[in-house]
Amino acid sequence: MNEILQYLMIILIIGLCIAGFLILRKRGRRKPDDVDVMEGHDFELFCADLLRSKGFLEVEVTKGSGDYGIDILAEKDGITYAIQCKCYGTPVGVKAVQEAYAGRDYYDCMVGAVLTNQYFTKPAVEAAKKLKILLWDRGYLDSMLDES
Repeated sequence: MNEILQYLMIILIIGLCIAGFLILRKRGRRKPDDVDVMEGHDFELFCADLLRSKGFLEVEVTKGSGDYGIDILAEKDGITYAIQCKCYGTPVGVKAVQEAYAGRDYYDCMVGAVLTNQYFTKPAVEAAKKLKILLWDRGYLDSMLDES
């Protein structure tokens, strides 16, 4: 009986060590909910870092004003991206899609995209299809964070 208790104690200690390790490991990661309280420029910097971690190269956050609606320029697998970032509390509308469309052409990029912590309105989705703009919504953002 004593041996069984010792065995169970060892299993319990190992389990607690593993749980502690996983908690500490997760603590260093940014939680998806943290993005909801970021200011616009902080969200842009966060997205740039996230894109770098996903293999994007030459990731550049644009200067802000006068950026023609584009917040991040990046390249991956030989494809250039012009990305509009929107950290909103409500669904993202058509204006962001139009900005990505105009900015894609202004910066001579192959792909335009809108990256947000929210989802998109139906008119925004329809405009994006017509203008060939990628929509990276909250689900996509969460999946990128989960893979990090």
